[in-house]
Amino acid sequence: MHRLSQHYVAGAWQTPIARATLPFATPATGASLGDLALGNAQDADRAVMAARGAFDGFSSWPVADRIALLEAILAAYKARCDEIAQAMSTEMGVPITQACDAQAWAGQIHLETTIQAARDFHWEEQRGTTRIIREGIGVCALITPWNWPMNQIVCKVAPALAAGCTMVLKPSELAPLSALLFAELCDQAGVPAGVFNLVNGTGADVGAHLAAHPEVDMVSFTGSTRAGVAVAQAAAPTVKRVAQELGGKSANIILPGADLDVAVQAGTLACFGNTGQSCDAPTRMFVAMDQMEAALAVARAAAVSVIVGDPADPSVTMGPLISGAQWDKVQALIETGITEGATLAAGGLGRPDGITMGWFVRPTVFGHVTPDMTIAREEIFGPVLSIIGYDSVDHAIAMANDTVYGLAAYVSGPVDAARAVARQLRAGQVNINGPDWDTFAPFGGYKQSGNGREYADWGIHDFCEIKALVGYGS
Repeated sequence: MHRLSQHYVAGAWQTPIARATLPFATPATGASLGDLALGNAQDADRAVMAARGAFDGFSSWPVADRIALLEAILAAYKARCDEIAQAMSTEMGVPITQACDAQAWAGQIHLETTIQAARDFHWEEQRGTTRIIREGIGVCALITPWNWPMNQIVCKVAPALAAGCTMVLKPSELAPLSALLFAELCDQAGVPAGVFNLVNGTGADVGAHLAAHPEVDMVSFTGSTRAGVAVAQAAAPTVKRVAQELGGKSANIILPGADLDVAVQAGTLACFGNTGQSCDAPTRMFVAMDQMEAALAVARAAAVSVIVGDPADPSVTMGPLISGAQWDKVQALIETGITEGATLAAGGLGRPDGITMGWFVRPTVFGHVTPDMTIAREEIFGPVLSIIGYDSVDHAIAMANDTVYGLAAYVSGPVDAARAVARQLRAGQVNINGPDWDTFAPFGGYKQSGNGREYADWGIHDFCEIKALVGYGS
């Protein structure tokens, strides 16, 4: 906790120029964790100039040396994995078992994946007499969210380092502990001064300044679509690259030939994972109209099976939402679902029975939802599932695509039929019959879910400029 008062800039822990602080509390109980020191435009400037000063030297490192640096970070990460998991459980309320098995694991696996991708990456290639070179784009502003903090930090920092970029990380002010720990890992691994910098602060005070900064060559942003639009507008006057992973309202189509019990249970629990606070959560479930009642019964049973409570208890499967503001938003949307006439099959308003403090919510299932309802269109970012009936598979596909979002989608059913449906869905990643997480697959969205792709070589590509040496020779 001692790092809450400091930022990491130019290879050293420094006191921010700004004197503003933000009270920081755990969402499970509201207990204070201290005051987080927030930066301002001057703090951002200091970090950007440190990154600019380090770029020429670091970008000239051989690829093998940059990979060795990532391997050193990975070794430091593995050594402190339990500490990282505990930090995320504390700051965002994720149950400790999931903090270890999913949240902390995600950071490790993405480091491993990026290292392998960097080894296999085509940094140079010959096309006729032209030599194609891929090299780091420059100074990068990395703005990350609170819901998968270490996952998103690593998905940006690791490919940026692999490409030879220098950077300023602005993590979410709601979940700063894991980011501060990651800065310690970079320092421990010997990342050169100025290559990696961390400045805490709000989006308005630090994020916007980084996005507009003339010495920043690229912004990689993960967060809401609303904030993503603001980042893109701020970046436009300097024509910097903007890569974004934004909101989602992911469809989950259960085909008539699927095992309904298995598919509905898995889809419901996936929607509730991470307390519903995942941008790719399958929040819209589509079932054949004549299977609606059967699907509701399965989803209701799945919701009842969720154990909500103390994140420190290994048996708990759902923790709280991140904040009071998020709790209020989710409650309002649940109330809207009831008011607009959806069938409340499980959960509902208020905290779960027996819980009197913390930002806990009831795992909630709505049935007979129609596509025009608010809960079918807005990203809720809480454990709220909408089940929508369809008359035909073509009808399901049309409703699934009728959204401003296009981050992820899910299909369950006979393989050939599921593959055919998957090809027609307008989403950046379509999951067929509950596959394992593939960290080599590109992750990113269509439409207002963003642009660019993360993970493995896809992430490295976004941090590279492409240079053509025409007439280079064979």
